[in-house]
Amino acid sequence: MSIHIMSAPCCWGVDDVKNPHLPHWTSVLSEASQAGYQGLELGPYGYMPLDIATVSTELDKNGLRIVAGTIFDDLVAPANGPNLLRQTHEICALIRQLPQLPTEEGQRFAAPYLVVMDWGHDERDYAAGHSDRAPRLSPEQWQTMVGHIRAIAELSWNTYGIRTVIHPHAGGYIEFADEIDQIMADIPHEVAGLCIDTGHSYYAGMDPSTWLRRYAHRIDYVHFKDIDRAAFDAVLAKRIRFFEACAEGVMCPIGQGSLDYDGIRQALADIGYQGYITVEQERDPRNKGSVMNDVKASRDFLKSVGFH
Repeated sequence: MSIHIMSAPCCWGVDDVKNPHLPHWTSVLSEASQAGYQGLELGPYGYMPLDIATVSTELDKNGLRIVAGTIFDDLVAPANGPNLLRQTHEICALIRQLPQLPTEEGQRFAAPYLVVMDWGHDERDYAAGHSDRAPRLSPEQWQTMVGHIRAIAELSWNTYGIRTVIHPHAGGYIEFADEIDQIMADIPHEVAGLCIDTGHSYYAGMDPSTWLRRYAHRIDYVHFKDIDRAAFDAVLAKRIRFFEACAEGVMCPIGQGSLDYDGIRQALADIGYQGYITVEQERDPRNKGSVMNDVKASRDFLKSVGFH
């Protein structure tokens, strides 16, 4: 397999740009490079500046490239449509003009990607990981969300040549098996691909290897996480928001948790996946003392089991 391992600002606790405890974006780039990564994601909208010269200079200084941008927002509310398209324009305009990563033979779509995740609903945030008690959208609300994702994907591709990938995410309205099956049925492959996240799959009660195989024909990009089973069991027994669970240590370095990475590697080999995989380990940004150890541990483990 020709697979390259990337990183993401969420490993430094960067999920909410309004959080006053976030590290400076230049520090994240510097530490990602020191830990041995070739590139990383842009992070949530508004974290890194949208100025091409500024970002390019810092990327070049650290020998890094951007593998993906992110829309992490409310995909359901009808009034949020213009905001979603504005983010699409601004993110894609930036990442399209940055120096590009190489494309591997067999890689369906070139990086960078636009990763789209639904977020911002208390009723689902508190039900993360609990399919049985998580409310579902009405048919009308679901179609609004489908329309927003289609509009983002068509804009990103038709205007910028950037592939949109849908990322099921704990605490959003695309999390569980029934919702993934439905969104894949409603949005065809020619419009958008799928980003399977091993940790979010596990969090939602699904086996990552099974879902990598199930949607082999739709997967354009992959995220890796690992989960501390003791912390996971503890947080699922509470009424807790997803990122509060992450602050309690539910995510851990790859290879130190309960996910079967031998099985995941075999599944990726079986489906012929090529290209890029991004490591993520959400945390409270105030708990950043172990970041360098953790991101390096993930990188070293993956290298030891055959990933570049």
